[in-house]
Amino acid sequence: MNTLIQQVLSGQRLHRGDDLTSLLRMDLDTLCHYANEIRQTFCGNQAELCTILNARSGRCGEDCKFCAQSCHHKTAVEEYPFCSKEEILSQGAYNQTAGVQRFSLVTAGRGLHGEEFSMALDAYKQLHENTHLSLCASHGFQSLEEFRALKDCGVTRYHANLETSRRNFPNICTTHSYEDKLENIRRAKEAGLEVCSGGILGMGETFEDRIDMAFELAELGVVSIPLNLLNPIPGTPFAQLPPISNDDVLRTVAIFRIINPTAWIRMAAGRNRFSDGGAALFLSGANAAITGDMLTTTGTNIQQDKTMLTALGYQLPEKE
Repeated sequence: MNTLIQQVLSGQRLHRGDDLTSLLRMDLDTLCHYANEIRQTFCGNQAELCTILNARSGRCGEDCKFCAQSCHHKTAVEEYPFCSKEEILSQGAYNQTAGVQRFSLVTAGRGLHGEEFSMALDAYKQLHENTHLSLCASHGFQSLEEFRALKDCGVTRYHANLETSRRNFPNICTTHSYEDKLENIRRAKEAGLEVCSGGILGMGETFEDRIDMAFELAELGVVSIPLNLLNPIPGTPFAQLPPISNDDVLRTVAIFRIINPTAWIRMAAGRNRFSDGGAALFLSGANAAITGDMLTTTGTNIQQDKTMLTALGYQLPEKE
């Protein structure tokens, strides 16, 4: 294990086919300590907070088994069309004042096109011109031209989760493929956008699946990796899945850091299962968080996260 960690600390990357048995067998505290050392070496003590606005909700035609917004499931999710520009600008201004670095619009559905896409472009342009926020977007499958239009309006990063491993993906969704997701990420990168992509833990996957996803993200050159914990929502096919243990979450975070030493490992939905907003996660390789409200579940608030991260020795950018 020491040899493997020293390999990473010296600047080498792990690859598929390497013997990673020690990552699964190592004492958890020791593994998390190593992951935290790798985080400090390659990322320092900088932390990053982002917030997301659910800008179009429900009535999604995809059949992702975890999602409350799919029209294939009967859930109590609120449904509404694309938000007004005024609401988006108001939320952006609020989050900037609260000290958030990044802000993203997220929409349900296979993609965002036509009039609603034009509305999104206008909103991004106004946010870019009137705030200091770094802008992200999460709208599903888009064309190369649409990705370029987003970049031209000030968007710097596109969010497109893989969700799980290639092997496990057919158990999660059947209306689009894993390769569809990979091609979408490649188009976003071709347009000059950074990519934020991760997945959900606790959907019946194995540790081998998690390691496979971590390598896929490393090979894609993803700069931000959000890790969510499944929230089993009534009315979805995964409503009865038992939660994975906190120890397994910590081990997964550490493994993702070791395989992706320079990425933002971003804790997202489900973090409130841990005490103090998941402080242990940020001593196990994580260095970023989605804060405020999640899409259809509630997360920790911005001030709580700022206080926690500062107490752990992290530095957050000063408000401009």
